[in-house]
Amino acid sequence: MNRILPTLALILVALFVLSTTFFTVDQRQFAVVFQFSEAKRVISEPGIHFKIPLLQDVRYFDKRIQTIDENQPARVQTIEKMNVKVDSYIKWQIVDVERYYKAVGLDERKAVDRLRNTVNNMLRDEFGKRTVQDVISGKREEVMAYVRKVADADAARIGVRVVDVRVKRVELEDSTLASVYERMQSERKAVANQLRAEGSADAEKIKADADKQREVIMADAYNQAQQLKGEGDGKAAGIYSAAYGKNPEFYAFYKSLDAYKQSFSKKSDVLVVDPSSDFFKYMKNPRGGGK
Repeated sequence: MNRILPTLALILVALFVLSTTFFTVDQRQFAVVFQFSEAKRVISEPGIHFKIPLLQDVRYFDKRIQTIDENQPARVQTIEKMNVKVDSYIKWQIVDVERYYKAVGLDERKAVDRLRNTVNNMLRDEFGKRTVQDVISGKREEVMAYVRKVADADAARIGVRVVDVRVKRVELEDSTLASVYERMQSERKAVANQLRAEGSADAEKIKADADKQREVIMADAYNQAQQLKGEGDGKAAGIYSAAYGKNPEFYAFYKSLDAYKQSFSKKSDVLVVDPSSDFFKYMKNPRGGGK
């Protein structure tokens, strides 16, 4: 019994030492073997690996692509001096673990803050050279490609690769938004006034053309009427002349009847004439002439 306990203790110590000798590396991780806080080996291949127990320890770093998603949008100013809120995200990945550890140690926040500051500064610089229209749709891809390139060059100094930088949303600040709405309203009003003025000018032109055509039509109609009237008067005169030539007495009688008709066109008409006047000569002697 006295021999069994020491043997069990020896076995337990051996198992403990053995467990601290081997370690596993996942395919999603980098492993760095430290000895007295100094990096001795960097392991990027997955599997089971060996370290000196008690003297060495292992720290793991994520080799996957990670995302920095801004909690608060960055405030930048465009070339028109308009303040906009830019909501962006960064895709980054550790590629050189040894350099990364030397730059930031085990504090990932230092790397995140550096990447965030670099990207935000680049966004301010690039957006400050462009209009709101450019940063919203026109040249956003061009801007983001340049920002990613510069951020990647800076991140390489700490062993990091910037995979992508994207803007999720660009919004105008409330004060800027109000001024934009006012400007849009004034521009729409100016366009509406211009369209009204053009419409009024077109209406006046159409009216003037219609008045001109009416005057031309009326003048043509008047000329045609006068021509027809002249032709009618000519024909009437010819008829009168022919009638007078055939029977002057009958013509004179007819003209007298017409005169009577015109004189008494209304029942209320009253005509005072000397009975001996020529006006009544056919009434006194229907055979004419006062004979």
